[in-house]
Amino acid sequence: MSGELDMDTAPHLTDAADAVDLHGQTLTLDLSDVTFIDSCGLNALLALRRRVGLAGGTLELFGLPEQGLRLLDLTETRPLFVLRTGL
Repeated sequence: MSGELDMDTAPHLTDAADAVDLHGQTLTLDLSDVTFIDSCGLNALLALRRRVGLAGGTLELFGLPEQGLRLLDLTETRPLFVLRTGL
């Protein structure tokens, strides 16, 4: 992913994830090129996390930028995600 994860682009994340078989899989999102995440983007990540979890899988966020980390901290959602800094 690159650019902003916001109201305009969050549906693209959902659409892309719909095409992936998530059953028992680890889905790693590379967010290192994401420049901004708003509440719609966070909601999309939370919904994807739930969907992956219901399928018996795990969602990992790789390279989450500082702004995204602050958003997770402000919303107290950081503990809900598996964060990766290096692959």
